[in-house]
Amino acid sequence: MTVTIYDVAREARVSMATVSRVVNGNQNVKPETRDKVNEVIKKLNYRPNAVARGLASKRTTTVGVIIPDISNVYYSQLARGLEDIATMYKYHSIISNSDNDPVKEKEIFNNLLSKQVDGIIFLGGTISEEIKDLITKSSVPVVVSGTNGKDAGIASVNIDFETAAQEITEQLILNGAKEFAFVGGNYSKKAQDDVLAGLKTVLAKHQLNLNEDNIFNGNETYKDGVRAFEALNKTKPDAILSISDEQAIGLVHSAQDEGVSIPDDLQIVSFNNTRLVEMVRPQLSSVIQPLYDIGAVGMRLLTKYMNEEEIEEPNVILPHRIEYRGTTK
Repeated sequence: MTVTIYDVAREARVSMATVSRVVNGNQNVKPETRDKVNEVIKKLNYRPNAVARGLASKRTTTVGVIIPDISNVYYSQLARGLEDIATMYKYHSIISNSDNDPVKEKEIFNNLLSKQVDGIIFLGGTISEEIKDLITKSSVPVVVSGTNGKDAGIASVNIDFETAAQEITEQLILNGAKEFAFVGGNYSKKAQDDVLAGLKTVLAKHQLNLNEDNIFNGNETYKDGVRAFEALNKTKPDAILSISDEQAIGLVHSAQDEGVSIPDDLQIVSFNNTRLVEMVRPQLSSVIQPLYDIGAVGMRLLTKYMNEEEIEEPNVILPHRIEYRGTTK
């Protein structure tokens, strides 16, 4: 049978309140009493009921984490940073995979609230209007890492994708590129919009246009990169910006299969800089997002909200840099 706090109190011959104080680290317990209670806890193999403790303290020290695709290396690197900070602040995480499905996200969100989590963090992904509404009405704090939610009044951590896209486009034009294409992803709608805005701004400055046929939306997978190349190869772009490393690798391999020389005939830049960029030949030029830090800072921001600490800036923009490798001139 499950050992309860009552069993510990009876065995140690103290009150349940005393056992509770020992379990919760309250210092207002005599050392000899604390030792006796801990001895009984060990003897009976007592495990405090987190739900019951949460009901009593109105805190469960758990946070909900919603991820679009847990198998995607981009999100796994974000999750690692988040998990390390959660552990540092003694929080446990409940990780749920949403498949970037708004219906599933809503179900997960409400399920996490029913589990009495102290806060919720979204890792990347596109936030639907319905989810934005849930976030703004949420009874617990919510932070979004890897997606910019500032225009919805949502706390977020991200990089400046628009500025990064402008820097890349300027360099590719300097390298001789004239016909640009963009491969976006359904998981990163806000980042995609920002990248397109930056790309179009610089093209207009140089009196170049982005052909609408040169915009392809996928699901940020290798196969989507293959499909993107098949669609885009009709217009023969000489530079492609890809929102995802996996898609970019699909582009590289498809181009090589068709005898397209990289980077002489086609330059490709991605926006994740996961470990995959160094596993392809030529190595991918990429925007270096501090993925670990995006997850870690997002979790730290959430802990500030949960502990009612002062928030200097709810929308954190972390610095990025661009590494030009073998897929650019």
